[in-house]
Amino acid sequence: MENNTQLLKGVLEFCVLKFISREPTYGYEIVMHLKQVGFSDLSESTLYPLLLRLEQQGKVTVERRPSPKGPSRKYYIVTEEGRKALLEFRRSEEHTSELQSPRTI
Repeated sequence: MENNTQLLKGVLEFCVLKFISREPTYGYEIVMHLKQVGFSDLSESTLYPLLLRLEQQGKVTVERRPSPKGPSRKYYIVTEEGRKALLEFRRSEEHTSELQSPRTI
């Protein structure tokens, strides 16, 4: 099977935004959740560059909050721009599904 890296990046971005949209959360919590739902090979070294990109694109903001254990944590919060990106991804996914239906092929 050919390399689907770009597709996986898009899906991972969507999953990260969707998870953060539920409530502000921090990186390690995101990694653990994604591993539970099937991204078993996901590492923090993959996630943090993605979070930085999302922040630079204005899809998330960062807020430092005290941690019950150790230094403060960076919590990620989805912005309105991030919510728009989620909606756009869903629409694109629906359109792709329609194109793959037996009626159109």
